[in-house]
Amino acid sequence: MTENNSFKGDIEQLWNDRDLLKGDGAQTVRRVIDMLDKGQLRVVEREDGQWHVNEWVKKAVLLYFAVCGMEVCEAGPMEYYDKIPLKRGYAAQGVRVVPPAVVRHGAYLAAGAVLMPSYVNIGAYVGSGTMVDTWATVGSCAQIGCNVHLSGGVGIGGVLEPLQALPVIVEDHCFIGSRCIVVEGARIGEEAVLGAGTVITGSSRIIDVTGSEPVEYRGVVPPRSVVVPGTCVRQFPAGEYGVSCALIIGRRKESTDKKTALNSALREFGVSV
Repeated sequence: MTENNSFKGDIEQLWNDRDLLKGDGAQTVRRVIDMLDKGQLRVVEREDGQWHVNEWVKKAVLLYFAVCGMEVCEAGPMEYYDKIPLKRGYAAQGVRVVPPAVVRHGAYLAAGAVLMPSYVNIGAYVGSGTMVDTWATVGSCAQIGCNVHLSGGVGIGGVLEPLQALPVIVEDHCFIGSRCIVVEGARIGEEAVLGAGTVITGSSRIIDVTGSEPVEYRGVVPPRSVVVPGTCVRQFPAGEYGVSCALIIGRRKESTDKKTALNSALREFGVSV
């Protein structure tokens, strides 16, 4: 922690005076990104049940773009031309990565993660046992917990600016169905299930319809919720029209066997995945 605090002060100084990047400052930025790549730092941290942004780490990511030059990067027969190098050393990290998945340096993948052909951007965190399925994308600084399944074509949004903005957070043991979109710093609570095609934004209406009266949330899916796409009626000058929303149609039961609980929820509520 003391070392991290020291780096925080250095990054803040570099952020306020970019001329310092011409000296040893560039190496400081690279070292911070290396720590982010290894999971020694995170863009956000959880404390007392609340997520907090480490703005200085976001600043380091933005400074990294400034200190890196464009260069050719090859992966077997594939060629890329970019500022940010590709992540390497998967075998030593205990991570399975299927070609042509792409992960940028500065993204952390915990041991046991599996990536089908997919994309993970700088600053993102992917927990152990998580599956990032085919054509799923994990945006910059997004935080994906342990034992999460991001199904095919899922789009997890990223955010670097504004600095104080929380990224998308998908907590442990969630199942995100095919073609779901989660953006604008939305948070998906532990063990939640999103049915195929569900869209959750920072301002999405998420309506719990399991009781006698609807209960509405915005940008946050409560833990263990089973969610499907829905519509609600809204009055416009030209008349009433249906607009998209998300509906909480049930809750997963608490269980120590998360996989069994997930399969049960999918069957019980008929959720498309």
